[in-house]
Amino acid sequence: MTSRDRIELLLLAVIWGASFLFMRVAAPEFGPIALVGIRVGVAALFLMVVLAWRSGLRGMLAESRPLTVLGAVSSALPFTLFAYATLYVTAGVAAVLNATAPLFGALVGYFWLRDKLAPARVLGLVVGFGGVIVLFWDGIPLKVGGATLAMIAGLVASLSYGVSVNYTKRRLSAVPPLVTATGSQVAATLLLLPLCAMYWPSVVPSLRSWLCVIGLGVVCTGIANIIFFRLISQVGPAKAITVTYLIPVSGMLWGLVFLHEPITVGMVIACAVILLGTALATGSLPLRVRRTAPDAALAAGDRCGRTGSP
Repeated sequence: MTSRDRIELLLLAVIWGASFLFMRVAAPEFGPIALVGIRVGVAALFLMVVLAWRSGLRGMLAESRPLTVLGAVSSALPFTLFAYATLYVTAGVAAVLNATAPLFGALVGYFWLRDKLAPARVLGLVVGFGGVIVLFWDGIPLKVGGATLAMIAGLVASLSYGVSVNYTKRRLSAVPPLVTATGSQVAATLLLLPLCAMYWPSVVPSLRSWLCVIGLGVVCTGIANIIFFRLISQVGPAKAITVTYLIPVSGMLWGLVFLHEPITVGMVIACAVILLGTALATGSLPLRVRRTAPDAALAAGDRCGRTGSP
């Protein structure tokens, strides 16, 4: 990964961490489906303007079928499930649930695309997921009622993210990131439009909630998707999806500042473990196995046998 890739990975974590804050504020007034419908609709409008400015709308139409599938598994389904989850759990809990996406992404890639799981990558995923477990053991506060179902919804959403990054690699790797981001949001909007009409809130939401939805659409979805799909094309889905290891840190900080959600010592320790896992999984902290003297001698002998030189 280049320095630019790492900066974008961190920026994306900050943006997506804020999305859980916005959902926590707006979901009770809009409801999960209406909230997500507006979110993807705003994102679609924003991205279509950018794509039209770059004369790329024709490329989006050419890939309409795979983009429709991607819109369902990368946006419509997981966004709705997480919006539902934030009705019952804190922003920090929702962000922690999101951190399981790299594990699902690796497993889907292994079983579907036959991606190899290098030892360092496996260790990074295990360490990062271990940090998530530490956060749960620390006793993050849950709202009474519906918490179990909400957590299951968050895990299913993370599985959907794992499927989406591998689907992007398989079917849309040659498509420009802006086209992928725009097409997926347009498709998600069309898929959710009938449901939004059915579940539109009977009471007009507050200005605060509307501002949160606009932030979700433009920043947390439109701009974030451009960054995310560029990362997929540059560093691959396995490394791009490890951004979700950083999201719990961001989500908890946003929750602390604006919703006064507590951050305990256990949370800080867990976040440090998660950052270590991210570094290992992305190759920022490579593992090098040191050879013993006999191993080195055997390797030297093997080279001499193959090349005829010492």
